[in-house]
Amino acid sequence: MNKTKFMVVSGFLGAGKTTSMIALAQSIDQSGGKAAIIANDLGAKNLVDADFTSTTDCYVTPLAGGCICYQTEALVGILRKIRNSVQPDLIMSDIPGCGIGALDLVYHRLHKDYGEEFRLAPFLVVVDPERLRMIMPEQADIHLPEEMKFLLSAQLEEADAVVLNKIDLLSGEDVEKYMGFLREACPDVPVYAISAKAKTNIQDVVDHIMTNDAKLKVVDIGYGGLEFIAAENKLSWYNRRFFLKSKEGSAVDYNQVIHDYIEFFREKLIENRRNVPHLKLFATGAEKDFSKASLLGVDYDSEYERKLEGQYDKLRVIINARAACESQLLIRLMDESLEETAAKHHLSCDVFFTECFGMMDEGLE
Repeated sequence: MNKTKFMVVSGFLGAGKTTSMIALAQSIDQSGGKAAIIANDLGAKNLVDADFTSTTDCYVTPLAGGCICYQTEALVGILRKIRNSVQPDLIMSDIPGCGIGALDLVYHRLHKDYGEEFRLAPFLVVVDPERLRMIMPEQADIHLPEEMKFLLSAQLEEADAVVLNKIDLLSGEDVEKYMGFLREACPDVPVYAISAKAKTNIQDVVDHIMTNDAKLKVVDIGYGGLEFIAAENKLSWYNRRFFLKSKEGSAVDYNQVIHDYIEFFREKLIENRRNVPHLKLFATGAEKDFSKASLLGVDYDSEYERKLEGQYDKLRVIINARAACESQLLIRLMDESLEETAAKHHLSCDVFFTECFGMMDEGLE
């Protein structure tokens, strides 16, 4: 039996893991191969990444309810299902939470217990240049807790290959600066500069991961130690699915609604001296008309993968937020933001699902 090639894509919140997986999968598919994506998350099945990826031509399967680090049997079951149904050349999965630990808890377990079935591609770490500045010599203050620096450094230690993403936002001089730092920080690891969004240099990464295997390094990153616990204690997860509807039954500019909602939330975070490393919102007004918005911190403007083309009287929305904020405060700020948005635009709101939890809450691991 031919082994199925599997790869974990790690990285900090907002680094562009999902966009990178989509770009890699599309490149493989367009060259005559077949790739599949597993969208993994800690919460229930209300995932922006899964819904957004399904709007592309990529094969995607959600795996919710916990990190792949703690769902080995479920992960293997999905890998077998994908293998049997589409016979892919590569299956990729991201890792949620703090983005560390999968080298030991996923790669080494699969190699030990399922090595006859699965071939492991290089462990890939995607880095965002703005967040990387936290651990570069300038030690930039981007209003995230100091404890987050441990996560960035640990992710680089686990890597078999590193991808500097979002180079479309950088000058050539800045690209060289970041690449120089990464080559020095990861001297024995290949480093690539890409733009997943613009599809720049994607084939170079595809060539590497398809022709190389994981090194299966043994790295002591302090997983479960005091620094790890301190970092996880700073993060909370928030997922909500809701339905907005015009009270007058008239068409609404929901692009403005989405903008206002995110801005209300951003302002409240600033007032409470909290931050959100990554917020993702996916909204659908018609079958093929959707909006995908992101917020990567209180210091940044909202980013839009796509905006709605039409106006509607109703809108379906999923929001996932990963915040440096206590869970109870996060719930309150989200509720207030939604209430203020609905009032401003004369909307009614039906909430179908909400969950919010701290990363160290009992039962997550």
